[in-house]
Amino acid sequence: MSDRPKFYILDAYSLIFQVFHAIPEMTSPSGQPTNAAFGVFRDLLNLFRDRKPAYLAAAFDGGGPVFRSEIFAEYKANRSEMPQDLVPQIPVIKSIVEGFNVPVLTVPGMEADDVIATLARRGEERGLDVFVCTSDKDARQLITDHIKILNLRKNAVMDAKALEKDWGIRPDQVVDYLALTGDSVDNVPGVPGVGPVLASGYLKQFGDLETLLANPDQVKGPKKQQALREHAETARRARRLVALEENLPLELDWEALRVSPPNVAALKAICVDCGFHRFVAELGESAEPDAPPTPRPEWVAHYSTIDTPEAFQTFLEEIRKQDRFSIDTETTSVNPLLSSLVGISASWKAGEAYYIPLRAPIGFKILDPELVLDGLRPILADPKIEKVGQNVKYDMLAFGRAGVAVEGPITDTMILSYLLESGERNHSLDQLADRLLGHEMIPITDLIGKGRNQLRMDQVDVPRITEYAAEDADATWRIFEILAPRVHEEGLWDLYADLERPLISILARMEEIGVKVDVAQLRQLSTEFASRLAEMEEEIHRLAGRPFNINSVPQLRQILFEELKLPKLQKTPGGELSTATEVLEELASKHPLPALLVRHRQLTKLKGTYLDALPELVHPEDGRIHASFNQGVAATGRLSSSDPNLQNIPVRTEEGRQIRQAFIAESPDWRLLTADYSQIELRVLAHYSEDPALKRAFDADHDIHRAVAARIYGVPEEQVDEGMRRVAKTVNFGVIYGLSPFGLASRLGIKQTEAAAFIEAYFQEYQGVDRFITKTLESAQADGRVETILGRRRPISGIKSTTGRNRNLAERLAVNTVIQGSAADLIKRAMILVDGRLREAGLSSRMILQIHDELVFEAPADEIPVLTVLVREAMTGALKLAVPLKVDLAVGPNWLDVEPLDD
Repeated sequence: MSDRPKFYILDAYSLIFQVFHAIPEMTSPSGQPTNAAFGVFRDLLNLFRDRKPAYLAAAFDGGGPVFRSEIFAEYKANRSEMPQDLVPQIPVIKSIVEGFNVPVLTVPGMEADDVIATLARRGEERGLDVFVCTSDKDARQLITDHIKILNLRKNAVMDAKALEKDWGIRPDQVVDYLALTGDSVDNVPGVPGVGPVLASGYLKQFGDLETLLANPDQVKGPKKQQALREHAETARRARRLVALEENLPLELDWEALRVSPPNVAALKAICVDCGFHRFVAELGESAEPDAPPTPRPEWVAHYSTIDTPEAFQTFLEEIRKQDRFSIDTETTSVNPLLSSLVGISASWKAGEAYYIPLRAPIGFKILDPELVLDGLRPILADPKIEKVGQNVKYDMLAFGRAGVAVEGPITDTMILSYLLESGERNHSLDQLADRLLGHEMIPITDLIGKGRNQLRMDQVDVPRITEYAAEDADATWRIFEILAPRVHEEGLWDLYADLERPLISILARMEEIGVKVDVAQLRQLSTEFASRLAEMEEEIHRLAGRPFNINSVPQLRQILFEELKLPKLQKTPGGELSTATEVLEELASKHPLPALLVRHRQLTKLKGTYLDALPELVHPEDGRIHASFNQGVAATGRLSSSDPNLQNIPVRTEEGRQIRQAFIAESPDWRLLTADYSQIELRVLAHYSEDPALKRAFDADHDIHRAVAARIYGVPEEQVDEGMRRVAKTVNFGVIYGLSPFGLASRLGIKQTEAAAFIEAYFQEYQGVDRFITKTLESAQADGRVETILGRRRPISGIKSTTGRNRNLAERLAVNTVIQGSAADLIKRAMILVDGRLREAGLSSRMILQIHDELVFEAPADEIPVLTVLVREAMTGALKLAVPLKVDLAVGPNWLDVEPLDD
């Protein structure tokens, strides 16, 4: 490319559909789908920052009938309706485009492709370098020395050289190429039997379509000759359909197309509404350099360093007078269980905070750490003084490692924010300070730097770390003063005080205890997996007929679709043939290679994610893994696990089960006890729906899937086979997750009409469930939120229909949140009861893991009988439901080899 000004043209709907299908499901704080809006926002942000366009425009379809439909009535006839979870995102995306000040161009009766073609040619004529941002292959006909195709998501540019490498043709041959191959996306038929390779070969031999059609006898093979003769007019028609109109009567104002700074205030408002908090900091980089900064409230503060015995005594006298104070720690590592305390900060008045350094570079005064901890120990353990913190569990673990217990009432601002806005994905101190206080916190990188040569916190100068650490305590206190009254006003304080608050200490103890793993077994399994993967790779190469790079998607496409001629089932959002796992699974019935590839991928993931990674996470002092349990992440109220995610240890495959076997009890005379709520979400459904048939099945302790199958199929339970039960099980859980007939058909491998019949049969038999769903959606529509059994709330907007079977994302979330959120409330309550009874009984047994509906305990073998009774009573009595709660207990030396215990 030259130094000419750059003109970027966005194919709006191409980008929208690309990101919608490429980015997993996301929701705004109010439960609206946002994945496509997120993708468009990110791509525009990257475009402004990285490419700095001089001119910019977005093209949308003009609406109304298009001229191509007059040429061929079936043009685009196979286009499906816009996905229902994309529909509500279109207005948001248009607001994003407007916020970035991107001019939008449309022409009634013309497609966006034609507007783009006209813009591209006009831009080239004006002396601009033009980039057409699209994944639509029709646009390749526009390529010249000064017009290129840019895939924003891949950051890949297609020029004439890249086109020749991909299709083996020149840009001026693209229309003829597409006329021969046809375009299934737009329902444009080409010449039967002519695929990409043959079309490229024809154009190399004959130069253009008309020369080819005039000389069919020169083509090898009578069938190919006949196809060209019989479908010559089809190809000519296809040529007219795929050729873009480059001379639309557009009156262009080039000054209006010149890039102007984004409307940062409008874009930040969109970020708040959608929950795109990560973009807020980046927006400043896209603003006009001379633009005045957005006014922020003045931050008035005075922070003190406590580094003399006299100052510390004064500090102690003052903090003892407080009913509550905020507390924060600085440590040598992000992992509190691998850290030493660097310093402690506290605040009990907005704008005032104190920092006590315990470690510092040579030359700075610090107090004797033991003197400080001895002075704070009775205060932190005083049950009459409330301790306020942000993610206070971290500080509890850091203090615990230093031998100091944090007891008494604990208020975590992170969890208060989470209860008020459960749909928000980020409740960090930086985000809360920005949202609630209008204050930008000092970035940690200002202290310890970026990249590999980071300083530890104990190597930071004391005055600098005082400003940083005391600001954390001060901001936490100010946020507490805002959030605590709101939680009370919203009627959520009891949920915090009775459920979330006691859980903080329980989770801290679970993290501190950790779970023991057999590192030697994991390493042995890793070696075995490596050997099996090598053998599988050899077999894959044998089945392919030659060696190739299994991890290279282009090479895999070549093997599967060009050499083995397997069906081309799906395309990626970028228009390439898909080799995704679900595609390979579907192809497995056609050839043994895809099934082996799926197996290879599964083993590779297990090896990398668990067998190789877990040993590196074992604590060097106790040989245990100490995962984090997160209270403020999942919008439904579920706990999540990280570093590592122990809730994702697989169980469905033999290899996955082998990994669980490496999670072991403390010693040979100890055991693991697992306690798993049986069908808890379906029991919650029965409770809410009050459906008589569901309640009877649970009251009689029937196999619920078999009982449902019997009613759907109209046969006695003893005549239900495994196939019927499998269908019923999928329908059972599908009801909770809003599974459509299409989704059920895909999961079961049956026709969509058959799947729809199963769903209708279910709701006919269980009309109470149907009424519950309708009632839930009506309530969500009226109140803008749903509630769980203990009053946890989640904002939900976008409820379109309270009846019918096809649900949009908001409707699915509404029902799922009530069920899954209530189940989460239940197991949290159970954890509190179990923990209390363990402590009362004085047992050595301890709770070490929570896996959604399952609790895992570690206990001396002789305590198992007592522990079994204690756990079952606590879990079955945690909440009173309309159906009995059932807990499946099992005991063994490791997480896999546990034997079920009878009631």
